[in-house]
Amino acid sequence: MFVFIDFRHFQISELKLLSADVVFLIDGSDEMRASERHIFDFVGEFVKQTEIGPSKVQVALIQYSTEPTCEFFLNTHSLKDDVIGHLSNVTLKGGFSVNTGLALDYVKNDVFSASSGSRAQQGVPQILILLSGRKSEDDVLGPVERMRKTGIVIFSVGMIDAERLEMEQIAHSPKAKYLIKGISDFPLVREQLLSDIASHKDTDSPGVGSSTSIRRNIVFLIDGSDDVRSRFPALREFVAKIVDGLDLNHGKDKVAVVQYSNNAELNFNLNTYKTKEDVLKHVASLKPKGGRPQYIGAALQFVKDNVFISNAGGQHQEGTKQILIVLASGRSRDSPRGPASKLKAEGVVTFAIGSRMTNSAEMQVISADPNYAYSVPDFVNLPRIQQSLMSHLTQMGAEDETKADKHIEKGRDIVFLFDGSDNTSNGFSAIQDFLYKVIERLNIGPNEDRVAVIQFNNVARANFFLNSFMKKEAVLTAVRRLSHKGGRPLNTGAALQYLRDNVFTASAGSRRLEGVPQVLLLLSGGKSFDSVDAPASDLKQLGVLTFAIGTRSSDSRELEKISHGPNFVLSVSDFNDLPSIQQQLQSQWRLWVIDVTHNTQTVLVDTAKKDIVFLLDGSDSTRNGFPAMRDFVEKVVEKLNVGENRDRVSVVQYSKDAEVNFYLKTYSTKEDIVDSVRGLRHKGGRPLNTGAALQYVRDYVFTNSSGSRRLQGVPQMLILLNGGRSFDNVDTPASALKQQGIIVLGIGTRNSDSGELRKISYDPSYALSVSEFTDPPVSKNSSPL
Repeated sequence: MFVFIDFRHFQISELKLLSADVVFLIDGSDEMRASERHIFDFVGEFVKQTEIGPSKVQVALIQYSTEPTCEFFLNTHSLKDDVIGHLSNVTLKGGFSVNTGLALDYVKNDVFSASSGSRAQQGVPQILILLSGRKSEDDVLGPVERMRKTGIVIFSVGMIDAERLEMEQIAHSPKAKYLIKGISDFPLVREQLLSDIASHKDTDSPGVGSSTSIRRNIVFLIDGSDDVRSRFPALREFVAKIVDGLDLNHGKDKVAVVQYSNNAELNFNLNTYKTKEDVLKHVASLKPKGGRPQYIGAALQFVKDNVFISNAGGQHQEGTKQILIVLASGRSRDSPRGPASKLKAEGVVTFAIGSRMTNSAEMQVISADPNYAYSVPDFVNLPRIQQSLMSHLTQMGAEDETKADKHIEKGRDIVFLFDGSDNTSNGFSAIQDFLYKVIERLNIGPNEDRVAVIQFNNVARANFFLNSFMKKEAVLTAVRRLSHKGGRPLNTGAALQYLRDNVFTASAGSRRLEGVPQVLLLLSGGKSFDSVDAPASDLKQLGVLTFAIGTRSSDSRELEKISHGPNFVLSVSDFNDLPSIQQQLQSQWRLWVIDVTHNTQTVLVDTAKKDIVFLLDGSDSTRNGFPAMRDFVEKVVEKLNVGENRDRVSVVQYSKDAEVNFYLKTYSTKEDIVDSVRGLRHKGGRPLNTGAALQYVRDYVFTNSSGSRRLQGVPQMLILLNGGRSFDNVDTPASALKQQGIIVLGIGTRNSDSGELRKISYDPSYALSVSEFTDPPVSKNSSPL
């Protein structure tokens, strides 16, 4: 039954919010049109009775039906009159569908954000008032949970045909849900709503930096050598100030301190102290360990092996952010590159702080990102960087919560690196035309695709960066104006290093730290005069997906080293033939994301079609977890586009030996595959021979006769679910799968060997972990593919 509600009777005079960010999310569908003016009058009355301003209350207005539309953001208007003037001209957008879940996610990611005016990081309450006219046609539970984790407080008002249960699920508490069934309910609803908002406390709405969902394990690795003895008090004071800004009293943060010189020495572990007071007492009593010289590489290895582990209080397996802060006063006598790379592979985010005596390049190698490498003249100058470091730490906790959403919603960062040496003088116009046609098909924008173009010969030079142009027309104009650089020799390795240090960075417009996919397209017309190995490896560790296009003058092995894998290398006789591969490239870089809750990772593959093999541990040790494994496979398959010329699926079980449940060519419809998966029976048996199983799928499943399309260039993926350590060796078969370009994702339990899984996986970061299979690494609201 439709009930007419006169929102003009809502009086907000009792509302006394000193400071808040308030977002109105209004159902703008056709059914709400009869109340249109009254809805906007309600918002207007709120504004009239509230102190509006950048340091007071900020207001945003979003309406939605099929999809959300922003009328104005939190920082659009700073004056009350401007907000009221805008409201007087707003009309409901209309529409038949109502997707409340989509709208909630939009508000969380794009409205309650610093760029849109949110002051969550300053501890300002974040309040959402939803007015909904009927049940959502999409899921609301996932978006609501993600909002709650970031401290947003939701008040829900249901009218017309809104569902009571949904309103309760959305509201932050039962008291914050209101249903209007008849006109007689109106006064009570009005009083309850206004009372709740007026009595809301700042402490109810933690900002991003203090959300209850945020947990961080923070390890300080500090130089305690003889070289810092006189400056150690300044270093100690800096650590104390950082600790003082953390939340150690509610189980959100844990801290450990390690000193190093010629060796590393633990001062206290992550699980030693539970209160800030105890940690600060210990920090205040710290004395330099002494010794020389400094071995930072060995110290990093010590931290990896002895501190970021569960026995020492590490919570990586629980999805807790792992953060390492290194303070160094001098150059290391050993190489930190290897241990630093291992820490990155395990998801540790490292900040490196050096003084004038340190090697700045060494600090960048150690840090997780060049922007996380700091330099001060002396440790007495550490307060200069304190605020910047704390700002990064504050954002760290919320970063992973929204990562999976952001990389889908915010497009891609695409860098074109092309050979501008004398080798390509005849093919330059063809390269220029190719870039133009590829970019023309992108969706350019600040929150969509971004593009950079870099040209290189013996050195690299940016034509423009990722944040230079935010409109497609401007990018295309810049491409039209490109001129050939010329010169020799060709140093591809130096160009790749230039990209890592100067292009795939936040200051150049990269959104890598926000989880946005990073894509590199290299066009090379010859063999490099320098080594590409280390810089190519560095880009892969950053998560950059690299496609390489070469000519007959290029070195195919070199291009394979640089690219994400053999399937990501394309060849033409010369650059005038580039149009022949344009369609192939376009289809290959449409990105799919494997998002595993508790362990967010990304695997990027072709979306057009894939061959996916599930290799399931069917040994006696997984008998209890097998139903959950089966359910996981079913949920993945449900999200695929199954068909003869689309996605193909196979399932293999193994224990002592391997056994095919069905091949890639067995079924061509999703229904048949799901039915077969539901009917899977646990194989059983012992011992567990994972190496033999990997060899089996390589020899008998990823083959043309079994339905594999590897030789046609279709991406090949293996998803391993493993519940224990292998009784045989996995090294050779794992290597053989990688050589064939098969992308392996390894998911293990607490009984698995993590080192073994990393060896098997295509990249160490693709080795994921859950406590047991009854808690599988995917939720119904988070597709694994």
